[in-house]
Amino acid sequence: MNDDKFTHIKTLSQQHRTLGIASPKHPLFSIVRFENIPKIENEERFKKLSDFYQVALKIDCPCKLKYGQSQYDFDKGVLSFFAPKQVSILEPGPVFPASGWLLTIHPDFLRSYPLNTKIKTLGFFDYNVNEALLLSEEEQQSIEKIFEQIDREYRLPIDTFSQDVVIANIELLFTYCQRYYNRQFITRKIIYNDLLAKVERLLNAYFENETGKGLPTAADLASQLNMSPKYLSDCLKQLTGQTAQQLIHEKLIEHAKDILTTTDLSVSEIAYQLGFEYPQSFNKLFKQKTNQTPVEYRQSFN
Repeated sequence: MNDDKFTHIKTLSQQHRTLGIASPKHPLFSIVRFENIPKIENEERFKKLSDFYQVALKIDCPCKLKYGQSQYDFDKGVLSFFAPKQVSILEPGPVFPASGWLLTIHPDFLRSYPLNTKIKTLGFFDYNVNEALLLSEEEQQSIEKIFEQIDREYRLPIDTFSQDVVIANIELLFTYCQRYYNRQFITRKIIYNDLLAKVERLLNAYFENETGKGLPTAADLASQLNMSPKYLSDCLKQLTGQTAQQLIHEKLIEHAKDILTTTDLSVSEIAYQLGFEYPQSFNKLFKQKTNQTPVEYRQSFN
């Protein structure tokens, strides 16, 4: 991996040169059709990092991306999201899809707008490559209309309202993406029910065998499930109403109750067994979840 070629895209002008297209019409954002980008094929894989937010609508994409140890093909209409400083690895072969859109936004373009804060809360910018948004035909048409509106504005001379109009359309785009991701979670509920069972098994195994080795985290679970922590939490939130961390705490408290009522271990010993560094932290969480201290809970069974 250390021998991979590496490209760091720092400006929109640099990005357009890399794409082989004309200079951007705006210094802080651009939108291009993949149809208008010259066809390029990589002879070797390389890492790419950019300083921008990017949203790509990929249609009929023979290109391949690698995330972790897995490789992903995109041959249908999908939306992918990339945050600034996010590294992706492009495999040998075609670089760009046959059609679609690429929206690139420098963080400074959003700086004085509420969207600058909101975009940092949008989970899909933290999703893995394989967790892209799969669009239905109708959804794809709605998304394409927004890209077309942004493109029209991009080509007009800049005036007092230009940035406001573009920002409004970007916000609309993200609102639709949130709606469609919610739909994706619902329509894949059978798959995610299996995911919930896997989470339960992992947590049970942890609390039965991994004593004194630190508390499990959402990142630990996500790593074992080959998912991003944010996507895992969003899936679980849709299924159970709880995030991954909340489920971890729930399972931990249930296991703590079993130990408290079936052993004579001290609270400090139980805290260590469950992975807490300090017993006070265990006491605080237990009381927060049950309205009782561990000692009070144990005494209620005597």
